[in-house]
Amino acid sequence: MSDGTTDDLKGRAKEAAGDLTGDRDLKNEGKVDRASGSVKDKVDDTADKVKDLLHKD
Repeated sequence: MSDGTTDDLKGRAKEAAGDLTGDRDLKNEGKVDRASGSVKDKVDDTADKVKDLLHKD
């Protein structure tokens, strides 16, 4: 599992917990974690594409 996926899952759990308990800070923290996971995934995808281009035969 990638770091981005881990952050996304962690964020979803925090959002759900914040929603259930009415804790806005926890819910917002979850949203930040999800966004961070999305960025990490995009960076990883871009890095993979660049590596593929550089190692093309």
